[in-house]
Amino acid sequence: MLSRTASSLYWLGRYFERADFIARLVEATVRLDVLSPRPAGRAAWASALAVTDTDVAFEAAGAELKRSEVARFLTIDNSHAGSIVHSLDMARNNARAVRTALTREAWSAINRAWLMFEAKPAATDATSVLNLVEAVKNETRGFEGAVHRMLRNQTTWFIRLGQAVERADNTARLLDVKYHILLPEGERVGGVVDRDQWTTILQTVSAVTAYRWLYSDGLRPGNVIDLLIARAELPRSLAASVEETVDVLLMLAKRTGQHGEADRMARLRATRMAKTRSGEVIASGLHQYLQSFIEENALLHGAIGRQFKFG
Repeated sequence: MLSRTASSLYWLGRYFERADFIARLVEATVRLDVLSPRPAGRAAWASALAVTDTDVAFEAAGAELKRSEVARFLTIDNSHAGSIVHSLDMARNNARAVRTALTREAWSAINRAWLMFEAKPAATDATSVLNLVEAVKNETRGFEGAVHRMLRNQTTWFIRLGQAVERADNTARLLDVKYHILLPEGERVGGVVDRDQWTTILQTVSAVTAYRWLYSDGLRPGNVIDLLIARAELPRSLAASVEETVDVLLMLAKRTGQHGEADRMARLRATRMAKTRSGEVIASGLHQYLQSFIEENALLHGAIGRQFKFG
């Protein structure tokens, strides 16, 4: 496989995974802000911007920090790299470059998601935003299903590799931002607002039901942290993303013979993850751990590019 083809497939996986994550984040934030007994308001939307690393760009745009403006910024604004429309645009560009490597179903899911934004949806009321992000989620699920049914070869492995690297980054940023957002003045730890914010995290990674199955002592921040870091049963946990990265790189090495820096980094990270205990992470500094993980994930991304000679 040509290196530019591998690069396009890898970035297709990353951008489509990013679009799905932003859609889930926006949906969960809308529900927290609108449907919660104690709406979180500005703090919730500030956290959404922080998670997507778009807070500086949003401030530079001069928009007001409120639901309609942030929802528009994260969904239909193509002027920055942290919106759904930009992610889908980039995913489609990469998919077009490797169109013959994709099945009709995979291409159709990508194209349908992109076409939703060609009509330039403008409404930013809660119902319209929820409908839009639900439509995006439907197409991303369709794409994942189509990839799952494709031949198990380099095409699917490079897509999955991009998805795993992106998913690890998203989950780490989500957890790091929540842990460092102060509760509104007058609210208490473990109160309604605090519980709603932790529930929002679980909703964003589709883990509300999984949490109830795995933990029987109610909603506790320590358990949420444990689930998102160390429980490989959860597809969007750091542990699961780390495992999948190792597995996919191994399959690529067997098929292509390209084995090197990225494989070594991925295996070392997996070895450390297997020894990770969430309680120890919290005690020693969750923020420091997550920042280190994000930085290491970025280094791994660079190593993957060098190993497979991405342009």
